[in-house]
Amino acid sequence: MKKFALFLLFTITVFSLQAQGVSALQQRKLSNALSAISSLYVDTINDKKMVESAIQAMLKELDPHSSYISKEEVDRVNEPLEGSFEGVGIQFQLLEDTLLVVQTIAGAPAEKVGVLAGDRIIYIGDELIAGVKMQNSDIMKRLRGQKGTEVTVKIKRGGKLDLLTFKIIRDKIPIYSVDATYMIGSDIGYIKINNFGSTTNEEFQKAFTKLQKAGMKHLVLSLQGNGGGYLNAAHQLADEFLSKNKLIVYTQGLNQPKSVMESTALGRFETGKLIVLVDEYSASASEIVSGAVQDWDRGIIIGRRTFGKGLVQRQLPLVDGSMLRLTTARYYTPTGRCIQKSYKDGVEKYEKDLMERYKHGEFLHADSIHLPDSLRYQTLLLKRTVYGGGGIMPDIFVPIDTTRYTDFHRKVVAQGLVNKVAVQYIDKNRADLKKKYSGFEKFKKSFEISDELLDKLKQLAEKDKIVVDSTQFETSKNLIKLQLKALVARDLWEVNEYYQIIDSENESLLKAIEILKTKGAYEKIINSL
Repeated sequence: MKKFALFLLFTITVFSLQAQGVSALQQRKLSNALSAISSLYVDTINDKKMVESAIQAMLKELDPHSSYISKEEVDRVNEPLEGSFEGVGIQFQLLEDTLLVVQTIAGAPAEKVGVLAGDRIIYIGDELIAGVKMQNSDIMKRLRGQKGTEVTVKIKRGGKLDLLTFKIIRDKIPIYSVDATYMIGSDIGYIKINNFGSTTNEEFQKAFTKLQKAGMKHLVLSLQGNGGGYLNAAHQLADEFLSKNKLIVYTQGLNQPKSVMESTALGRFETGKLIVLVDEYSASASEIVSGAVQDWDRGIIIGRRTFGKGLVQRQLPLVDGSMLRLTTARYYTPTGRCIQKSYKDGVEKYEKDLMERYKHGEFLHADSIHLPDSLRYQTLLLKRTVYGGGGIMPDIFVPIDTTRYTDFHRKVVAQGLVNKVAVQYIDKNRADLKKKYSGFEKFKKSFEISDELLDKLKQLAEKDKIVVDSTQFETSKNLIKLQLKALVARDLWEVNEYYQIIDSENESLLKAIEILKTKGAYEKIINSL
């Protein structure tokens, strides 16, 4: 059976290679290798492992973004893009070997049966969870499951001696791509999108309507840290900002004909002042949107040069439920730019590109970025100079702020201590905080992180053998306080409130606000770039 499976695999592979124009000599070479391995190898062959290794090795020779996804990984990989998973709908934190419910997702099964933030899950089914060292992934496997199936949890709730039993029927749980939607002042709307998935357009429409009703005249769209997603979702978002029949993006590959995507007449924000925030982690679909906005002189791009991923992947299912994510085309912005950075020196160097940019000072100084004249293009209306071949260059450069970051800060964040302090604080003070801060605006204005809480962080650091350097602590103190306050806000409300706190010191956002609030500044910038 295994010999037949291997024969079938290589027959398919050889057929595929023929279709791609691989020489007959190389086809015979591959077939000979299969025949030798399947007929003569000394031991039993693990055909699954060998096939997967062969596929991975072949893809590695192509480009950095073609990849193999095993059957076990397919659902997990697709979850953020599909916009949902199946489970009970809680956000949890492992706190001192106890599973603490941080939040229940609104309308999800756990909330419907009465599970509350602050509850401690002791049993999942008949399995004891409390006091047992488990990874987050182990917990998720037990709570997630097919829609319609049942899971029983036993919960310890403060003030009650007996465990409470809840029978939860699993259902689809939404994963949102719009992280934040709020007004800045009386007329500036802000929307932050974390990826481009199947629900992004629907979420954007809802967020936009909310801001429009609140009096929005100008929009700041944050794509910072947005690694991309579906091409169609990027097309739909860019369409919101461009008038009818404007080219948004086109794709083309050796075996893929040119495919053009244009704007429609359905855009809801085709004339207002628009600023798009990007950084070095904005990639793929984020670059399609920011590239279209820039090429049509539709708005101002603020931040740092984007990642530089101009390749389009297509997901191809394999017979066992696994999947190929194969690069089939390049995409081009309206001016004809392909912003894919070079990968000719191999995957390892490609993956270290951001680190090299940092070492060369690109994140601190715009003039350290050097792109050849051969990659120079002109925008379509105002004939401004833009570049291809390595991400989207922002119209206004904002350097990364390194003054508050220290080794101490990096270690306490990486080891989860900042988050742990916030969760412990919420766990002990949730009721009092809810009573004192009935609304978020009051919390935002008056809540302060106490020295006692900072001392608790120091104690946890020392317990984890992190040296508490007083100079480094003072350097990072305000940043730590900001992050703690944001985490407390998230656990009291939602991620939207988290970003309202954390973005209060976002340099790119502050620059955007300054431009929009200064009379004539927006027009002057976009016409003089």
